[in-house]
Amino acid sequence: MNKFKNKVAIVTGGASGIGKSICVYLASHGAKVIIADHSLDEAKVVESFITSNNGCYGKAVYVDVSNPKDVKSLIENTVKEHEQIDYLFNNAGISVNGEFQDLNLKHWKQVLDVNLCGVIYGCHFVYPIMRKQGFGHIINTASLGGLIPGGLTTIYSASKHAVVGFSLTLRGEAKQYGIKVNVFCPGYIRTNIQKTTLQVSEFMNSEKNKEMEANMNFLTPEDCIDQIMIGVKKNRGIIFSPKKQLIYWWLHRLFPELIPNIWDKMIRHMKKNI
Repeated sequence: MNKFKNKVAIVTGGASGIGKSICVYLASHGAKVIIADHSLDEAKVVESFITSNNGCYGKAVYVDVSNPKDVKSLIENTVKEHEQIDYLFNNAGISVNGEFQDLNLKHWKQVLDVNLCGVIYGCHFVYPIMRKQGFGHIINTASLGGLIPGGLTTIYSASKHAVVGFSLTLRGEAKQYGIKVNVFCPGYIRTNIQKTTLQVSEFMNSEKNKEMEANMNFLTPEDCIDQIMIGVKKNRGIIFSPKKQLIYWWLHRLFPELIPNIWDKMIRHMKKNI
């Protein structure tokens, strides 16, 4: 059974990375996909790719998820055009990495506005519509970093832990109204976020450390998309991909000091790679 055929789906951060793969997957399975992104030009490239396949529907729309007015317009205009919203993928995300001592409050506001408030705004404006419909499915993108501590990612980790807690709590409330809520926790996947993330601590930008990160063997969104969408279809509370990285979560739950200690050693090592 094709659960996505003729369904209306909004994907924020849909112009690249995981969001792009979600858009292409949904469209290829018959969904009407709204590719929402702050980079309209890149979203239009995805739109063109989708619509080049006969019968596939994709529409690029500008949105800044940190602006509630933008998110409200996105939701309202989609309903006006399509009369319903079946899926909302709150997927847009950014990061600023570095030691806590090198971060300023502007960095914190920038990341929290996108990663946390963007998710809250999407849910806030779509929720009454889905309640009225009596159905709907919300998928919020968090991260493996929302389940375990990360290194040099205090802002990102804080925002993603919040998304996990928010999503699972909302899942318990929403079920009575026919609304499904999942939180997607991708592990280490190669996307544009590695290229665009600001590294505020100087040692992170040394040639050795940049080369070490570049040589890490990450899977791509295309490698993971089938597994991700199986989680959506099965309405799993927490969706993981790549699945093998579940071991990190279990290790953290069993030995809470293990991962922080590993990161302590890794950061000390990185500081020597200058």
